Order: sequence, then structure tokens, then C-alpha cells
Amino acid sequence: MSNIYESAANSLGLFSSPCLTKVELRVACKGISDRDALSKPDPCVVLKMQSHGQWLEVDRTEVIRSSINPTFSKVFTVDFYFEEVQRLRFELYDISSSHNGIKEADFLGAVECTLGQIVSQRKLSRSLLKQGSSAGKSSITIIAEELSGNGDYVELSFSARKLDDKDFFSKSDPFLEIFRVNDDATHQLVHRTETIMNNLNPVWKTFKVSVNSLCSGDHDRKLKCTVWDWDSNGKHDFIGEFETTFKEMRGAMDGKQMQWECINPKYKVKKKNYKNSGIVILNQCKIIKMHSFLDYIMGGCQIQFTVAIDFTASNGDPRNSCSLHYIHPYQPNEYLKALVAVGEICQDYDSDKMFPAFGFGARIPPDFKVRGSSDEAGGFPMRRFTCSGIQGVVEAYQNCLPKIQLYGPTNIAPIIQKVASSASREMHAKEAMQYFILLILTDGVITDMADTREAIVHASHLPMSVIIVGVGNADFGDMQMLDGDDGILRSPKGEPVLRDIVQFVPFRNFKHASPAALAKSVLAEVPNQVVDYYNSKAIKPKCASDYESSRTFGP
Repeated sequence: MSNIYESAANSLGLFSSPCLTKVELRVACKGISDRDALSKPDPCVVLKMQSHGQWLEVDRTEVIRSSINPTFSKVFTVDFYFEEVQRLRFELYDISSSHNGIKEADFLGAVECTLGQIVSQRKLSRSLLKQGSSAGKSSITIIAEELSGNGDYVELSFSARKLDDKDFFSKSDPFLEIFRVNDDATHQLVHRTETIMNNLNPVWKTFKVSVNSLCSGDHDRKLKCTVWDWDSNGKHDFIGEFETTFKEMRGAMDGKQMQWECINPKYKVKKKNYKNSGIVILNQCKIIKMHSFLDYIMGGCQIQFTVAIDFTASNGDPRNSCSLHYIHPYQPNEYLKALVAVGEICQDYDSDKMFPAFGFGARIPPDFKVRGSSDEAGGFPMRRFTCSGIQGVVEAYQNCLPKIQLYGPTNIAPIIQKVASSASREMHAKEAMQYFILLILTDGVITDMADTREAIVHASHLPMSVIIVGVGNADFGDMQMLDGDDGILRSPKGEPVLRDIVQFVPFRNFKHASPAALAKSVLAEVPNQVVDYYNSKAIKPKCASDYESSRTFGP
């Protein structure tokens, strides 16, 4: 039995290059053409990176309403490898719908380049291309900056009072922008708050930025803050501005406040009795120590890996060579390739290497009841037994295929709920000890989408990530909705996910690439998901020495 496992494992060629550094990319566009004569575009930039011939989305900016010259506040953070050619693609879209989906958006143009080109020039400007030709006078500018060794973040909470009223029939709709003043006197947008409608005393949402983005690690660097009155036509009215430093902002720590007069220079010159255009208040300045994925792993956090395999009839009879479950004596099928590719990496972070393995959609002897349906998240014939290492999962998979009857439906919500039940026991832990990864391998569109959305929203509050690999050539269009990359996933009741915890990848995208590429793609987001969860809970990793002293060693 082990020859199939060894064949799959040997074909992986798993390797990883050490990351040379992290780079922040900031994006701005100019001269975006108006597709609609009655309104300006609502632009958004999507960053994609090429991996084994496939363009994979990395991240996307916010949507800026009614702007032909947008400067985005969203910062892309990417790993830079000197020894690799890292091909990037920046795609510009006009997002007209409120859900920010790309599928219904208008494509406005794109630029392809390498990360090395951006880093070497520090500032790269290119014309946007559409179908091989220039997209009018539209252009994009990308600015690169290396992240310094300080990975800390700062959490800021601003409000204002008695702002000038710029609207005739209602009150101002204020938003705040913070700029870092660079050494060459240029201004770099650090953050733009949301707009508070019809309010001269706004309280903006608390936001988080890296210390590197805010001041390049220089606490005395000048920061310029500007308050605007938002207008739907994109021609925002200037209310006022003030200057400060991060050193001064830190005065708002420990429950204190900092205040600045918001000044309009023109009013100050023209009006004799002019005092200010309002007061801006920093209610909170909190420095957050950002721990890395390795900090948590080296502190003893274990990755609890669970696999769930689709045993529905649409896979085809396992005895038929056309079946997705067909067991070839020496060539692993797609299920095995995906299982080994992901499992080989995850098992290195689990000390006991005992993995729960579930199946869904099969009739199991002796009563041949369906397992993995809404009544029970059943498993292999061994049911709740765990498997020793990935090889154990492979052997269990091979052993069960001749004994079960492939059936249906394709319900995955019970499996997610099952793992979430285990993860929920860690939710109130004060130490980072267990993080759960669920790998679901399926050949088709799931039949319990509403329940699955509900289960994912619930799981987003837990130390848990879900990886879904689509096997075969089915239409996985609906499955993309579960991956938060295309807007925000919501439950049927409208509740949004707290964190993006789902990664969906069709296996066919990697059919002609090394299986290591699949592992890299589906696991790329996991380290950040682990860090985001524990940082959001203010859970620090244990020191390696504390972890070692707390372990129980056998004889």
C-alpha cells in the first residue's frame, strides 16, 4: 500500500526559499477614462502574482467612489525573493455594485511587471493596457518600500468636534486622511478613514497601521493630517489640516487624549477672528506587538490537521479507470496528490501526527447509511479513529474504497461543524496551543451552501482555517463565493465572516505543475490566518524556553 504514498510524496519536490525581505507596495492611478458619461468610475486595483503559469490573486485595494485619479490607502505586503522572478499583474476595475465583487465589474486595464523592477526603481509608472493596447491616458504608479525590522502596529482611534459645515442643505460628511512626510518632502498616504455622513462631530472607526507605514520607524517624522467633506462627485471640500508626529500621538496612550486644532490656511489669512475649523481628537494610541507565525510555532502551538474526502457518486466507480477515485498501482489520483501535497507540510507542525480522517456522501456497511449528511459527520469505516501520519490517511483511504458505496449528497457543513466543535474548546485558552486546519477534497458543487456559509461564519471566530480543493473538471463557480477574495462572505442571515479563513483552489489549475505548487497556493494564507487570530485575541506566543519546560517527555 505504501508505494502509492511514496510515489506521491517523491513527486512533490517540496522546497521553500528563505524570504529575503518583505516589501510594501502602494498604488495610485491617474486619468481613468469615464465609461459612464453620467458618473465617474469607482476604481479598485487587484494584485495578482504568477505561480506556475497561473495568475493567483494576492490582495485588492479598497473601492474609491467617483474618482478618476485615485490614491489607494490599502498597502500590499509581499515577500521579496532576490533569486526568483516574481511576476505581478495589477488589474484595475470599476466596481459599481455595493458588494465589491469583481465578476460584475468593468475591467479598465492592467499592467504586468516583476517585483524586481518595482523594487529596483522604487517608483514604477506605466500606462494601463487593455487587450494589448493602451487604455486611453490611464496610468498606474506603484511605490515600493522595504519593511524595516520593526513589525509592530499601532491602533489609532480618532474623532472630531465642531467641524466647519461645508454643505448648504445638510451637515458636512467628514473623513480624515493621514500622510507621512518623506525625506524628499513628498507626502505618502498612510490611511484614509471612512466617511461619516451628515455629522460635524464624527467618531471614526478604530484602525491599525504598521509603525513602518506610519513613520518609517522614525517617531519624530512629520505627519500631515487633513479633514475633508466628502462629495459624491469626487470633488471633496477641504475643511482643515494639522501636523503632528508619532511621538506626539503616543501621548494618547494609557487612557489619555491628544487634541489638535484643524486649520484652514485660507480662512486664517482672510478672517480676522478665525480660530479653527474644528478640533480633531486622538482618543487612543495603542502599540501592538506583532508576533510572527514562527513565534507561535516555536512557542509550542500545534497544527491540528483534519482531512475530509468526497465519496459521492459523481466521482465515478472506483473500479473504473475514469473514476476520480481510481487507484492505479503506481500513479496517485488527484485526491491522493492533493492530500499528500498539503498533509506533508502540515504534519511537520503536529507533534503526535495523529490525524482525524472523515468522508462524506458514502453508504457504509453493514447498514449502508449515508455518512457525512446532516445527521452525522461520519468517517471512514474506522469512524472516529485517527490515522498515524499522512501515510496512515492514505492507507485508510485505500482500504475503505472497496467497502463503501459512493452516493450523496455533497454536504460539507457537518464536517466544518465537527472540526469547529474541537476548535471552540481552544477559543477561551490564554495560550496559543492548538490551531485547526481542515482540508476538504471534493469533486463538485456542494449541496448545502446555506448551511456551509453559516458554518464558515461561525468558524471564523475560532482558531481554524478551511482549505477546499476542487478535484476534477466540474464547474466550481459557486465555490469561489466561499473564498473571501471576491468580496465578504456572509451567512444567509447577513452576518459577515470575522476573518477570511477559506481558501478554495481547483486542482486542475495545477495539473501540469509540480504538486508543490498546489501546497504553496493553498497553504500560503495559513500563517497570516494563524497570526491574525491570535493577535486579535491579544494572545502572545509562549517563549520557546517556557514551552520546552512545560513539555512532557517520554522515557
